Order: sequence, then C-alpha cells, then structure tokens
Amino acid sequence: MRIALFQPDIPQNCGTILRMCACLNVEAHIIEPAGFPVSDRHFRRAGMDYLDQVQIVRHDSWTKFTEWRDRTGCRLVLLTTKGLIPYWQFRYEQTDVLLLGRESAGVPDEVAAVADARLVIPVQAGLRSLNIAVAAAMVAGEALRQTSWQTSTSQGAP
Repeated sequence: MRIALFQPDIPQNCGTILRMCACLNVEAHIIEPAGFPVSDRHFRRAGMDYLDQVQIVRHDSWTKFTEWRDRTGCRLVLLTTKGLIPYWQFRYEQTDVLLLGRESAGVPDEVAAVADARLVIPVQAGLRSLNIAVAAAMVAGEALRQTSWQTSTSQGAP
C-alpha cells in the first residue's frame, strides 16, 4: 500500500500523513511542487522524529509520477469529494496507490481522469470535506484492513 500526495500545500497535514505512513509502514510519495519547503518548521513538528522512519519517494512532477506508475503497474485510487464509490465499498489491493489532492484545490481534471477509481468519504449534507490527514487515515485503515485480511486468509489463518 502506498499514499501519494499531489502537490501538498499545508505542511502540518503533510507531516501528519508522513508520520502515519511511518507508523503503519506505508510508503509515501510526494508529487512536486509542494507548497512549502521540507525544512518548514510546521512540517517538521507535525512529522516529529518519525520523518526518518518513513520511506518517502519524491517525484519532481505529475509526469514523473505517472512514468513511475507505468513502470510499476500500480492501480491509482483517488480520494475525492467528487467520487461516487464510498471508500468502504471498494476492494483494495496491496499494490494500490491512494492519491490525495491539494488541500486547497484537490487535483486537476486531467489527474482525476487517469485514476483507476475515485472514492469518496460521505459527509453530512452542507459540509465540504474532512481534513486531508483524517481522510488519509480513514481510507488507509480500511485498505490495510482489507489487504491484511486477504494476506492472512491466503496463508491459512482463520
């Protein structure tokens, strides 16, 4: 399982997501340009000492990320308020990349168009969305639950 952040623009959220990735042993991809330097104190504070424990792959651009994805054959799963499939109804695979857009603008239409799936976290009417770090944790938790179960049952566990 991997989490990719498309041009993140809030350092605290990015740091929090990277901390989660470290704790859950999930590879993190950052698609540049980010809206802050990695030396930003808010980013470092949110990530704490976990930033040294997470595997971070940086991509200079969306084009470089798609080239990497083409080589690896990973499925791209976009989390978006415009998605039609609730995240808990989706069948995740261990090699999926969960893509989260910019906090301020999501992803451009051309990025959304290449996603293999577009998932939504339904929220109460009249509200826009959850914090991106919360959304990442919810969906990553469900994806890991499903793929860990698949792995344990394929190995003969009850």
